[in-house]
Amino acid sequence: MLTVENANLHYGAAQALRGVSLKAEMGKITCVLGRNGVGKSSLLRAVTGQHPLSGGEIAFQGKVLNGLPPYQRAKTGIGYVPQGREIFPLLTVKENLETGYAPLKRAERSIPDDIFSLFPVLQSMLARRGGDLSGGQQQQLAIGRALVTRPKIIVLDEPTEGIQPSIIKDIGRALKYLRDSTGMAILLVEQYLDFCRELADYVYIMDRGEIVHEGLAETLDTQEARRHLTV
Repeated sequence: MLTVENANLHYGAAQALRGVSLKAEMGKITCVLGRNGVGKSSLLRAVTGQHPLSGGEIAFQGKVLNGLPPYQRAKTGIGYVPQGREIFPLLTVKENLETGYAPLKRAERSIPDDIFSLFPVLQSMLARRGGDLSGGQQQQLAIGRALVTRPKIIVLDEPTEGIQPSIIKDIGRALKYLRDSTGMAILLVEQYLDFCRELADYVYIMDRGEIVHEGLAETLDTQEARRHLTV
């Protein structure tokens, strides 16, 4: 289980997270929703070590992560799919996947077959440069790269952003498979309400750096939840 307790995060004098607490359990999809600029990506930066907390604690499987750099968090089993994908445009698809070897021991450095089962298009494009792929294909590559690290939890920042509906469905199927067949924990930041409603086991809604609602996925249809999500 990943736990965030009373997390505060600042960018200079600006406070992006205000006492945020949540948990992402193994074998469940946890979704964090909210409008633009409410602190969702800052939360993931804190979890993955991209930006330090100014207060509070983050722990994974009982180990406190505060102070650990991103590469050490990757070694503990945290896989990250950043907003905007951030694949390497001049490397081939195969080389992009192989960048996921970094936190692995030498004997573990291989590309799992599951990745090509989930995203067959990647196998057919192994020699293509990452920058030549469509946005949806790059998103599948970014997820595949995270899976190469053999994560126990995968953290995704708005994976449906700018993606065509057919690939959104493929990503949804992949996340369900990972949850149900591997028991992986999945922490998903999203704005696409229907995607979360269909996938999530538990949801949190953020507003102005705080958690303002939490509950089972069915609670997304309540008036209180919708009030925090409408523009």
